[in-house]
Amino acid sequence: MDKTIFITGASSGLGKATAIRFASKGWTVIATMRYPEKETELTVFPNIHLLKLDISDPKQIAGIALETEKISPVDVLLNNAAYGLMGPFEGITDEQLVQQINTNFLGTLLVTKAFLPYFRARKSGTVITVTSSTANIPYPFVSVYAATKSALEKWSEGMSYELNALGIRIKTVVPAYMQTNFGSNAQMVSHAGYQDVFNQYITAMRADSTTKRDVPETIADIVYEAATDSRKRLHYIAGELANTEYDWLRKDGIETVMDTMDHRFFG
Repeated sequence: MDKTIFITGASSGLGKATAIRFASKGWTVIATMRYPEKETELTVFPNIHLLKLDISDPKQIAGIALETEKISPVDVLLNNAAYGLMGPFEGITDEQLVQQINTNFLGTLLVTKAFLPYFRARKSGTVITVTSSTANIPYPFVSVYAATKSALEKWSEGMSYELNALGIRIKTVVPAYMQTNFGSNAQMVSHAGYQDVFNQYITAMRADSTTKRDVPETIADIVYEAATDSRKRLHYIAGELANTEYDWLRKDGIETVMDTMDHRFFG
């Protein structure tokens, strides 16, 4: 198989699991991350190429597509990189707010825009964007993160009309919370006015041992399905937890879901 995938945020979690999954299938993998010099696990694969990329930096994005195409023409772009913030919205600094929007939303758009001329010239290519079940069922204290993922869902839906006619497919993979270090790596913000309610939420989350999170390798299988699926399918609900949440949403509606979550976390 002579195909190439470009992955953002490949240093850990789903990005790394996806890089390994595709490399094991014989794909050429362009795995990007902010600090490729620190990576050790992916370097054992001869068909994985590491490139430096911080998608919140437009200057780095500007030349990444050309650099990548010189290595191997890209068949699939996986927009996976994301920046997590957790805590009261009022406690988020202006700089953190801009960073989250620039990384999760604007950076994804700019990376995609950089590759579209190559896809359009070849009349083929697939853009896959990792969103989140929080786009439709937002949890407390991650409202901005959820909003960026919701924005990516709507952007992908709109772009599908523009790209399908050109032979380019755009898709989203929609997981729920996974067993990764994303939560521990997220920047925690605080605000004195919300401390009691935030502590109550964290306590309730830690006590909820009934929620089984999917592993990144399982979600990487869904990414592979999306990349190799010839159907014009837009959304791939990924993992047992995400499917459970969407079944709940379809059955009871958002108002009931939000009311249940309110009682679950805050009594």
